[in-house]
Amino acid sequence: MEIVIFAKQENFEKLKDALFKDEIVSRASIKYKKSEKNGYYFIISGNEEQIEKARELCKELGEEVEEKDKILEENKKEEEKAIEGFGNIFQ
Repeated sequence: MEIVIFAKQENFEKLKDALFKDEIVSRASIKYKKSEKNGYYFIISGNEEQIEKARELCKELGEEVEEKDKILEENKKEEEKAIEGFGNIFQ
């Protein structure tokens, strides 16, 4: 399962700390990236328990994004570009 959470700039550190310090959620894959909307997207991949706990922690500090597929696709393209660039170093 994957979810995308948007957090405003002022809530970024609080939400990051809450996610990474939680015993359940910290075992999930958590990535974050800067948004054009003056905040950050958190991309969380994990099992159902981890995702539900992440949703619970985010209630006051962020909101689940409806355009999740668009953001996940953009993130995937960025990762692929980074891998291609890294591969060119060794040629």
